[in-house]
Amino acid sequence: MTQFLYLFNNIIWNDAAEPWQIGFQDSAAPGFTGLVTLHNSIGFYLIVIGVSVFWILFSLIYYYNSNKHPIAHKYLNHGTVLELVWTITPALVLIAIAFPSFRLLYIMDEVISPTLTIKVVGHQWYWSYEYSDFISEDGESIDFDSYMIPESDLELGQFRLLDVDNRLVIPVDCHIRLIVTGADVIHSFAVPSLGLKLDCVPGRLNQVSFIAERPGIFYGQCSEICGVWHGFMPIAVEAVESNDFLVWLDSQF
Repeated sequence: MTQFLYLFNNIIWNDAAEPWQIGFQDSAAPGFTGLVTLHNSIGFYLIVIGVSVFWILFSLIYYYNSNKHPIAHKYLNHGTVLELVWTITPALVLIAIAFPSFRLLYIMDEVISPTLTIKVVGHQWYWSYEYSDFISEDGESIDFDSYMIPESDLELGQFRLLDVDNRLVIPVDCHIRLIVTGADVIHSFAVPSLGLKLDCVPGRLNQVSFIAERPGIFYGQCSEICGVWHGFMPIAVEAVESNDFLVWLDSQF
């Protein structure tokens, strides 16, 4: 009972990729929660359709083979009711999938009065971040580069190929807008737990908004093949409470 209470009060979140992982990481943003829900809903339809199709095929093969029915019904050309069923049913299934898909797409695409705007630039092979909303007395904004920590410099508890020297720090429960681009080739800014995957295209600005619902460190990687060190430009987003974020801001000036 004591162990159960300990685990209940100390939840271990899956915010980084695991070896041979099949399922999703734990959600930390409403958008990603919606994506997982949509995936599970569509998966239900796929299971029902798959079981139905295989049951029909098995029944036809088992009950209507040449041994049990040697005489073919060569005059049976078509069945109007059957054709209506297999035409209307897939249309209804597609409609049932389309409505929640479009709803979630438009919700995630909407950017409403962001509390904080962060500029993200992908390089070969590191990330640059700029907090242009906060400017010092000298007229300079907060900006820094983020490189992967080499395996030889990793400390106890840090993730190989995922931890970086400078994390992207954001406050929780705030609308965050990311404006991304690429400095050289196409990159992709992807953080699964936050439901983020945005192409960084040179000469073009893409934007996305999200809300981090809980504190934590969320890991991601570049998801667009961008060169020989493509697999060595990870992303680490650290979500902190608003007070801690203000303290971090003050330490950057």
